[in-house]
Amino acid sequence: MQKFSVAITGATGYIGSQVLLALLSRFSGRISCRAIVRQSSDCAFLESLPVEIIRADLLDPLALQEAVSGMETVFHCAGLISYTKRYRNHLYDINVIGTRNVVNACLAGKVKRLVMTSSIAALGVTDDGSLSSETTSFKDWQRRNGYMEAKHLAELEGQRGVAEGLEVVLLNPGVVIGIDRNNPASVSSSNDVVRLIYEGKLPFCPSGGTGFVDVRDVAEAHIEGWEKGISGERYVIVGRNLSFRELFESIRCIAGSRTGTVIPIPKVAGLIAGIGGELWSLLLNAPSFISLESLRLSSKPVSYDNNRSVGELGLQYREFSETLKTIIA
Repeated sequence: MQKFSVAITGATGYIGSQVLLALLSRFSGRISCRAIVRQSSDCAFLESLPVEIIRADLLDPLALQEAVSGMETVFHCAGLISYTKRYRNHLYDINVIGTRNVVNACLAGKVKRLVMTSSIAALGVTDDGSLSSETTSFKDWQRRNGYMEAKHLAELEGQRGVAEGLEVVLLNPGVVIGIDRNNPASVSSSNDVVRLIYEGKLPFCPSGGTGFVDVRDVAEAHIEGWEKGISGERYVIVGRNLSFRELFESIRCIAGSRTGTVIPIPKVAGLIAGIGGELWSLLLNAPSFISLESLRLSSKPVSYDNNRSVGELGLQYREFSETLKTIIA
């Protein structure tokens, strides 16, 4: 019976923990897992799992080299999401330099394959409103968005690894939502926003749209990308494209929803809310899901083509209504 050895960065995070559990479930008894986590991470839920816990920071190259040594595959799921301006430098450190260190560690440790959790934020956006895909060109205006620029540059680090002999598969999930009740780490700010809409506490709706995907589908995409993905290629991982108005209406249809009348965000109110989010982030030293950049981006009607992930990786995405119910239940 073939056995596998894998390491996962960000193993206590929303996506990394789900990838870890999916691997242990599918390859039970056939896989050796290392969970690479920061010194400050709470690893309580990992202690009951058949995994080796390794403390290593993304910005500590030597610790990372030791952490991936002897592994066949590395899943790089760790990263930072923030759209507040004060986090721009931190985004670069974690997402770009951190990825550079992971790639270098894989090369030094003779790792065969690296599966990277990227984002639709790293993809280009079409000018005419048509579906964006893996080959859509990254636009100049996107470089002014700290998160988009950092994820784009992180992918370039992955491609540099390919040029130096490492197999790298890039996965580009949309807005990841959904809760796995069997996973104590299945929490995210996106789920919190969905619940606020459901409870009628967030009536203001942006004018744009984006792609959404269930966290369990993202975990499956990592496994399929590992087994079937082509090195150096990207795969859009999006289950459903929705305008934000359609998102509100989908949540309204769930039993017990208190979602009221959808109110478009006036420009002045959006500006005030964005500035408020930036100040909140500054005062509390924490990312805010409301910021000038996030509101600007949410006004754009963006959608994504998932044909490649369906055709080449064989993904079958869950119904969006099923995903929403996991958050509300």
